[in-house]
Amino acid sequence: MHSFLPAKRWLPLLMAPLLAAAPAWAQHTVIQAENVRYEYAQVLRAEPVYQTLRATGMVERCEQSSMVSPDEGEERRGLSRVVGAVRDVLTPSRREPGTDEGDADCRMVPVEREFRRPIAYDVDYVVRGVKYRSRLPADPGNRLRVKVAVTPVVPSGAQD
Repeated sequence: MHSFLPAKRWLPLLMAPLLAAAPAWAQHTVIQAENVRYEYAQVLRAEPVYQTLRATGMVERCEQSSMVSPDEGEERRGLSRVVGAVRDVLTPSRREPGTDEGDADCRMVPVEREFRRPIAYDVDYVVRGVKYRSRLPADPGNRLRVKVAVTPVVPSGAQD
């Protein structure tokens, strides 16, 4: 049991610095209560912030063929106009839907489209006469609920 006796003598000496630092450590762990209140601010303006998206899609484009038969090239008059109209209706042809005359030359072409969508709102608002601006995920409307917190500023390291 004599072997533990020197350790017991040194233990208080080892613990002394820790005990001396305890009051200083306790001063830094004081949690200061924050004074918080909720109010409503008057919204002055909410401007949308847009994201622009671009997409390319393939669309069929048809151009009218330039080959025209001789009798179609002449303007129809009188009775030939009526007969030609009846013949056009009754005669099956190779016309594409949506074209008025002749064959259509169709091909797929890329078409770029642009879309804009709001992703946020830059909001100007007033709290107790002071103007603020925040970027919010949605349009707040006419009023905006705000958190008002007051915390005293304590100079660090200064003792008065």
